[in-house]
Amino acid sequence: MKRHRVAVIGRTGRGDYGHGLDVVWKDVEGVDVVAVADEDEKGRSEAAKRLGVSTAYADYREMLAKERPSIVSVAPRWLDAHHDMVLACVEHGASVFLEKPMCRTPAEADAMVRACEASHVKLAIAHQTRYSPRVAVIRKLIEEGAIGDLLELRGRGKEDRRAGAEDLWVLGTHVFDLMRIFAGEPRWCFAEVTQGGRPAGKKDVVEGNEGIGPLAGDGVDAIYRMENGATAHFSSRKGAGADPTRFGLALVGSKGIIEMGTGWLPPVKLLRDPSWSPGRTGSSWVDVSSAGPGKPEPLEDGGLRAGNLAIVKDLIRAIDEDRDPLGSGREGRAAVEMIAAVFASHAAGAPVKLPLEPRGSPVSGFR
Repeated sequence: MKRHRVAVIGRTGRGDYGHGLDVVWKDVEGVDVVAVADEDEKGRSEAAKRLGVSTAYADYREMLAKERPSIVSVAPRWLDAHHDMVLACVEHGASVFLEKPMCRTPAEADAMVRACEASHVKLAIAHQTRYSPRVAVIRKLIEEGAIGDLLELRGRGKEDRRAGAEDLWVLGTHVFDLMRIFAGEPRWCFAEVTQGGRPAGKKDVVEGNEGIGPLAGDGVDAIYRMENGATAHFSSRKGAGADPTRFGLALVGSKGIIEMGTGWLPPVKLLRDPSWSPGRTGSSWVDVSSAGPGKPEPLEDGGLRAGNLAIVKDLIRAIDEDRDPLGSGREGRAAVEMIAAVFASHAAGAPVKLPLEPRGSPVSGFR
């Protein structure tokens, strides 16, 4: 196996280093972390110390040109620089581990995917749940008919201070990535975006947090028709948050339900009940581990660290084997497109087909 030179791009105060996309490399064999870039002097110094590197740059482009890494963590959580940072990495022949969400628009995602494919470098998105060993168990349960025919997929965000459009972006990206794993590609989307309970309009558009770009709405309700015929739902409403959170996905079938959260070992429960109502039937929810329903979990839950580690190990194998990572740029783009479709449908006041034709700012059509 080839030994890889790894560099890290952070952005203190503007997305920082994401959810551990910098320190994950300390647990990976066969790599050398050679440098970090961060425009903030204090943040740069702290990151260099954290990573145990002596070389740090204020300008990530200078770092890429001088250090010639083969892999780069583009770690900032904010979206506004993802496109430019990834294209710069690709220009220097580096594959990328990228914090989610992928970028601000389908057009940016198109450019990132095209560049990676043209230069034969790999792009992996930090959708940790996709890499969970419990996902394979859920897929097998569905294939074996444990919940019958898959009829609906129900997703919600955290519905906290980010409720609505921001929740759709920041947390919905995980939910949409999972929806496609279990139900295939979306065919159309019909959605409404609201502000204070009324339909959102152009006057409600503001600059979104975390570099999302123009954004509107503290309420979102979206319906998708999926490739396998199931109906998928995503909603987020201001003031509707719960403790514990409802953030996650429910897979509703003709004979039962599977509920799951997010993470490398997300909570997963199975209800074998065609009425979907334990109160009527006396049926019980069963915990699902990576070993199967009702079985003890043989793996230790390492949280975000374990999820990130699974992603970068797969990314290295994808580079060495010349294949797409499990959570590739194409997968990340599909999640961005499902998000953008919500705003496109609201602007049109009608369902929109996917793949989307408008590739620019999702709220550009608001009236």
